[in-house]
Amino acid sequence: MCRNIKTLANFAPPATDDELRASALQFVRKLSGTTHPSHANEQVFNAAVDDVTLIARRLVDSLASKAPPRNREEEARKARERAAKRFG
Repeated sequence: MCRNIKTLANFAPPATDDELRASALQFVRKLSGTTHPSHANEQVFNAAVDDVTLIARRLVDSLASKAPPRNREEEARKARERAAKRFG
């Protein structure tokens, strides 16, 4: 559904509040079908982003994993390699 939303669970260091908010914003934009809500919808749009951010934080903090935490630099390197293969 939302291709650009990145996995934020099981990283060392943990996902930041800014990363979670950016992910929540992408999700609400996708659900609402708009990137910039009208003035009439701005308050409910922003409230939805706040709510999704809180729930996302609770989810990410509550997930348990037996796998070792992923390394951000390593995951970024893998993503660059996949992009290079895909887009040449």
